[in-house]
Amino acid sequence: MLNIEFDLENGLGGEKKGDGTASQRGHSIYDVNQFDTGDEYQNLVRYISNYREGRRKSVASISPDDDAVKKPWWKFWAKKGAAPGMDPNTFEVPDDWLYTDLKQGLASNELENRRKRAGWNELSTEKENMFLKFLSYFTGPILYVMELAVVLAAGLQDWIDFGVIIAILLLNAGVGWYQEKQAADVVASLKGDIALRATVVRDGSEQDVKARELVPGDIVVIEEGQVVPADARLICAYDNPEAFDEYKQLMAEEEGEEPREKKDTEEEEEEDKHHGVSLVACDQSAITGESLAVDKYMGDTTYYTTGCKRGKAYGIVTANARASFVGRTASLVQGAKDQGHFKAIMNSIGTALLVVVVLWILIAWIGGFFHNLNIATPMHSSNNLLHYVLILLIVGVPVGLPVVTTTTLAVGAAYLAKEKAIVQKLTAIESLAGVDVLCSDKTGTLTANQLSIREPFVSEDVDVNWMMAVAALASSHNIKSLDPIDKVTILTLKRYPKAREILEQGWKTEKYTPFDPVSKRITAVCVCDGVRYTCAKGAPKAILNLSNCSEETAALFRSKASEFARRGFRSLGVAVQKNDEPWDLLGMLSMFDPPREDTAQTIAEAQILGLQVKMLTGDAIAIAKETCKMLALGTKVYNSDRLIHGGLSGTTQHDLVERADGFAEVFPEHKYQVVEMLQQRGHLTAMTGDGVNDAPSLKKSDCGIAVEGASEAAQAAADIVFLAPGLSTIVSAIKIARQIFQRMKAYIQYRIALCFHLEIYLVSSMVIINETVRTDLIVFLALFADLATIAVAYDNAHFEARPVEWQLPKIWIISVMLGILLAIATWIMRGAMFLPSGGFIQNFGNVQEVLFLEISLTENWLIFVTRGGQTYPSFQLVGAIFGVDVLSTLFCVFGWLSGDSYQTTPPTPSEFIDNNGRTSIVTVVVVWCYSIAVTIVIAIV
Repeated sequence: MLNIEFDLENGLGGEKKGDGTASQRGHSIYDVNQFDTGDEYQNLVRYISNYREGRRKSVASISPDDDAVKKPWWKFWAKKGAAPGMDPNTFEVPDDWLYTDLKQGLASNELENRRKRAGWNELSTEKENMFLKFLSYFTGPILYVMELAVVLAAGLQDWIDFGVIIAILLLNAGVGWYQEKQAADVVASLKGDIALRATVVRDGSEQDVKARELVPGDIVVIEEGQVVPADARLICAYDNPEAFDEYKQLMAEEEGEEPREKKDTEEEEEEDKHHGVSLVACDQSAITGESLAVDKYMGDTTYYTTGCKRGKAYGIVTANARASFVGRTASLVQGAKDQGHFKAIMNSIGTALLVVVVLWILIAWIGGFFHNLNIATPMHSSNNLLHYVLILLIVGVPVGLPVVTTTTLAVGAAYLAKEKAIVQKLTAIESLAGVDVLCSDKTGTLTANQLSIREPFVSEDVDVNWMMAVAALASSHNIKSLDPIDKVTILTLKRYPKAREILEQGWKTEKYTPFDPVSKRITAVCVCDGVRYTCAKGAPKAILNLSNCSEETAALFRSKASEFARRGFRSLGVAVQKNDEPWDLLGMLSMFDPPREDTAQTIAEAQILGLQVKMLTGDAIAIAKETCKMLALGTKVYNSDRLIHGGLSGTTQHDLVERADGFAEVFPEHKYQVVEMLQQRGHLTAMTGDGVNDAPSLKKSDCGIAVEGASEAAQAAADIVFLAPGLSTIVSAIKIARQIFQRMKAYIQYRIALCFHLEIYLVSSMVIINETVRTDLIVFLALFADLATIAVAYDNAHFEARPVEWQLPKIWIISVMLGILLAIATWIMRGAMFLPSGGFIQNFGNVQEVLFLEISLTENWLIFVTRGGQTYPSFQLVGAIFGVDVLSTLFCVFGWLSGDSYQTTPPTPSEFIDNNGRTSIVTVVVVWCYSIAVTIVIAIV
């Protein structure tokens, strides 16, 4: 067996999944075409000397194609890019479309007809109807109650209340819709499709076109270093077009075949499905998880967005992007909808408040009957039973709850975007704040996804520079499309200048044989100064078998190979044969994908934040354990077979998953099972991924994270898309998410307390003294409370050192206690006005306006209590609350909407009451001082 530990998940050398395009792979900042002049080895040495690693571009960082199909303005019902009367999503390619002539290709006049029926060859996300999205902000328990209040206000001809409540509803819908649209626009601008190119045969000649313009039946050229532009069936090798007749015969035979019984052995299946020699080899790791490039033969299908690693062949397009394997996977994960944890929490709070307000209405009506109140008269007084209902609906159901939480999440999404984390679903922020287990990829997330060669093992009396030069000779020199192992072998010569000098001595390559799974080595026959050298690089055992070295040397070589394997290094033996002399065993290269520089520190920080990090990798278990040791993750790493076929079940299996630090040799289905088992144990789980095959586990997790360079299907399934590499972005995002959670929790506590404050005070005053606060003033109290606290989205907040959770019973208890304290404070204010001296009223004042000011001030300032004192409030929050306080004071001073006085039981002394509703400045100052004292007492309590 080859001793290179192939990564089952990410391919040979740990190449990143999803790297199907040149723009996604690690790339040099130099154009490789500049090295295509002169001698092969001069180009190679120049490439080694000038190469500097550039950062991989994410799919999400590419701008969208400018030539997107636009619908006419008047066809507002039509979908973008859809042909009239056709649905490309359900279109099936007719068989007769797939008989295109190889030399002629499709005729230009046929393209438009096929495109109308099949659609454009691109993946596109279904666009949401913005009008329906706006209407969705009028749904939910809280909003239904407010809509009932609108109808009730209209029935009572209370037009001020009617207008203000509608304004509150429109404010809620408008702000929520705008903020979510802003977040969606950011994602859309950062997640455009890649403008792939394709070589196609049309009208008898080869043409270079955009991949999105391909249609089923097009003849395309698939070659090394390029991306497969659509699902295509291979026809024949590019340099052997005569084999087209053989292909047609093969297709005819397959059509005429009767269905056969299932083969008894895998060998017979393998023989049956391969026809002729391999035409190309494709990297399918992002789709199937297969480790090595897969050989494709005549009649085989190459998949959209996979990378061609070897060969050049003709193929015929069998399906466009949406009908391709990748497209179908993306549509499946996009179609899955769920309510979400956060929305469930909000609905439960809204429903509970609705039940509570119905109970208060019942109590108020009972009291009203004792006071002989009418159902709806007098019409312009708030002292009737229907106005009681209207008042309690307004104060008891916080219409601003959805808009403030939505705004807080949307503003938080903007903060996360600055950290290179694009939020696709706002409620994912709340899930991220509560995550306690992070299941992470190894390659490219924990590690740098860049193989490096450690200090090589060199045989006795061998110059290390000669060994490194031979290793470079036994590598592909096609610098446009280098295999990761060949690339790191060649670039390591930067550390060996003398080895580079050896390559400059006039070498010529006579024959190059790429890696062969039978011989398990790469060989190259090279000539220098008339001497022929056969250079070999490959599995240590295969290289050792070439040489006739002494038993002592062989034993040392085997021992070193075993040591490298135990430490998780990929090892490659190197040997050379001069003319017909015996093979000379030169030594062994050890390769490893090192952890990123910031990973160990980031993991330590994550653990301080209460996160358990589990590594899920396709690498061999030795490599996984070595990486875990280097990152201080723990060494309880298990093979995926232990999870699935280890004879464990039930509690024992779940215990293993909880206890493990990671799993090695995992496939996508293993990731899904790990996430599912952790969720069954009550853990909120985040999952990172980047390939099409990661989509199910990303969708299953509580917070799916598509890492930098992720495929389109992975991005579609994820809740958050990262544009920066490594794990540090995740930890930063968790801190920000916890800050956002603190803002929402503070606001929800505050808003529930406000509901109970007014419900307790108003119902008790209705029952005891037959008085209420006027409906007109009540709606402005509700409006001011929401206007003041929308700014909580911009407030400074701390983050908890542990994963956060709602703890709803605790929130309810605290909120009810705060509401009771506020109600007591308001009753003290109202009760003092029954005193002969007028209590808090100095000179003159109005009961309604004084109560309005006291309620407004104490409620607005309560947010400073619920937010806590760990951080100073932001100037936006302070400014918004101060502005509303000024408005409330103006209402009180000028007596706006004060109305007529109520006849209370017992009566209020009238000598201090101003019939015009105005209040003296001295009284206003007293109310301000009293409200400050109340806030301080509540904060202390």
